[in-house]
Amino acid sequence: MLNTTGFHFKNLALSLGILSFTLLVGCGNKSPQNNEPKAEASQTAEQPQEVRFAWGGGPRVWVLGKADGDFEKALGTKIKWVEFASGADVINYFAANEIDIARFGSSPAVAGITRGLPIEVIGLEGLISSAERLIVRPEIKTLQDLVGKRVAFPANSTAQYALEQALTLNKIDKSKIKLLPLKPAEIVSAWTRGDIDAAYVWGPFTQQLEKQGGKEIYRTTTLNEQGILVYNNFAVRKEFAEKHPDLVIKFLKAYQEQVDEYKKDPKLASEKISKYLNLPYEQVETTLAGIDYIPLKDQASEKYLGTTSNDENSGLAKATQDIAKFLVGIGELKQSDVPKSYAPNIDSKYLIEATK
Repeated sequence: MLNTTGFHFKNLALSLGILSFTLLVGCGNKSPQNNEPKAEASQTAEQPQEVRFAWGGGPRVWVLGKADGDFEKALGTKIKWVEFASGADVINYFAANEIDIARFGSSPAVAGITRGLPIEVIGLEGLISSAERLIVRPEIKTLQDLVGKRVAFPANSTAQYALEQALTLNKIDKSKIKLLPLKPAEIVSAWTRGDIDAAYVWGPFTQQLEKQGGKEIYRTTTLNEQGILVYNNFAVRKEFAEKHPDLVIKFLKAYQEQVDEYKKDPKLASEKISKYLNLPYEQVETTLAGIDYIPLKDQASEKYLGTTSNDENSGLAKATQDIAKFLVGIGELKQSDVPKSYAPNIDSKYLIEATK
């Protein structure tokens, strides 16, 4: 799987710099007075010639819909698939108005919103469970054994967030660990050279480390079980969503259909994606199985996006504050830039409509 979460704020600042002052003001963190979809306007709005989806190029359930053309059928228009290598790309594409919908990590989404990116979270791809894991050398048995060791991770990613949370929960002083930010492919190379002792990363890179003697001692599942949500989200440009709420709803419905297809026959779905992406079946199967897919109807609940738009008490409203705190802690955000709440940029109304 490609790095879909890491990003750099120099790129973000440069991209956001091209946005006009009017756009930034009009699409900031202020929530509109009326949170209901503008259904009448959308019905008369001209159908776009294409909808631009950002995807990471790796094995994900929604690749089923890409392979079969299901999204084109559902939306009734052409889909332009824009591939990205990192969260930095997604941020840049949104800022430059080059994509309409994207699936990427929660950390860059929170950072982008904080910096004024005109997007809103409309759903979850799912909770990251065994898709991201801590792989270590055989002599390391517990998290406490990481003290004095060299531990790598993709910078500013959900994997780094999970690692930091795991260390905090287990009361381990991270200053006593040599933490190394590396891209996933660089992690594998560093492991092969013997330059690192452990790495928190996602598949298929975890499997590559295991083939070279690595062992898993921790997975993100543990954090989710303790109420710390680590997830990938779907985000949409606000302007696009306001003009075409019907297409946003259709997109969510189509995604749920891909999840249903996968759950009905995980082996067949994994084989289809493996063949389409020309990747080893085992890597695809393990990666897909490492996500906890939450049905749309359950996402539109207090536990996740909330039962109404701008739900201050939703699970994601709380999780985004935790993520912002993490980003401030690693120097990627200024505390003064963090809004009181991210709820105005978390909108469950499309989920609610999609499940009616």
